[in-house]
Amino acid sequence: MNLHQELKIALEAVAEPGRAAPMQAYMRDQFIFLGVAAPQRRMAARDLLAGLQGVGAEVLLEHAQLLWQQPEREYQHVALDMLALHRRQLDVEHIPALLALARQRAWWDSVDGMAGIVGEVLQAEHRRGGDGHAHMDGALRHADFWLRRIAMLHQLGWRADTDAAWLFDAALALAHEDEFFIRKAIGWALRDYARHAAEAVTAFAGAHRRQLSPLSYREALKHQPR
Repeated sequence: MNLHQELKIALEAVAEPGRAAPMQAYMRDQFIFLGVAAPQRRMAARDLLAGLQGVGAEVLLEHAQLLWQQPEREYQHVALDMLALHRRQLDVEHIPALLALARQRAWWDSVDGMAGIVGEVLQAEHRRGGDGHAHMDGALRHADFWLRRIAMLHQLGWRADTDAAWLFDAALALAHEDEFFIRKAIGWALRDYARHAAEAVTAFAGAHRRQLSPLSYREALKHQPR
């Protein structure tokens, strides 16, 4: 029995069919579901995914692609769990493959999950002295707004490693867009950095209030003292 057969058995064993319809509705009926909640999904797949330690990035990406092709949304979430668990096997050379995967069956759940993985890879590159942001410049200008969202969000959680100039420039580069998911991403990225550098974010938001959408501005300062 191969990994994907074992994952199918494991997930179907913990599926609650009654959950499937509400989960599908939450995702605006774009995907079908088995009805497996996130904690049960992670528990069911944990040992199988742990067994992939050391298999190499190419094998991980092949497994991710196969999981992405499954109709039920839980399999894409398992793929993201797998890539996150073994993110140290990934390097900057794998960023194009990760971004290509993110564009398939794209919605906020898979895109934001991939943004976290891409961010971990690029932060590791940054700490090695490399220019991780260079891999996001193209994504920031990409015609697919989901890739622009990943670029905007990739520094989430970086704290002191955050390149504030890149973050602020990216926010201004996307500030004119009407797309909700971009406006939300700008606000989220700024709000996250404000946990480390509140004054810098407050000053930036104040200086560029006319350029930022009301949603981005509000989200950026959501946890700032009034």
